[in-house]
Amino acid sequence: MAENVTVARPYAEAAFKLAREANALEAWAQALARLAAVAGEPRIRENLGDPRVTAAEAARVFVEVAGDLTADQKNFVNVLAENERLIVLPEILSLFVAQKDAHEGVKDALVSSAFPIDAATLARLVADLENRFKAKVKATVQIDPELIGGVKIAVGDEVIDASVRGKLAAMAAALQN
Repeated sequence: MAENVTVARPYAEAAFKLAREANALEAWAQALARLAAVAGEPRIRENLGDPRVTAAEAARVFVEVAGDLTADQKNFVNVLAENERLIVLPEILSLFVAQKDAHEGVKDALVSSAFPIDAATLARLVADLENRFKAKVKATVQIDPELIGGVKIAVGDEVIDASVRGKLAAMAAALQN
């Protein structure tokens, strides 16, 4: 939902600024993840749409369910509740994590594999990617049986296709010329 992302952006930027100033980026990321999980609960979402639920009540529920929050984080929840923005916490989390990763020089890698990748192989792959991109890499693995074998890796707008399907496509293109 592009509209939710637009609404969430200034709140994510404010949270990032608070977290950076407090040198607590990871703590804020964890707190926002818990809050986003609360916002994702169907019963909570239903109650947020109820006009009988006050902003103070909604904030109290979020603070109680999310667990250990700092004073700044509780205040952040109160501001979101007062502005009826608790529902966009998942988008706030996503934008916050993107800012945190950019600040820390972390790149996301989507590793598509025809078969499950064991932890040792993934660790070697991540180490190779970190060496190539000169940055910390956070890898997400997805299984794609259509690759036949090998892997396809997307880091930002760069794609490394070491899949059997990709090699077959390259061979077919070369044979047509």
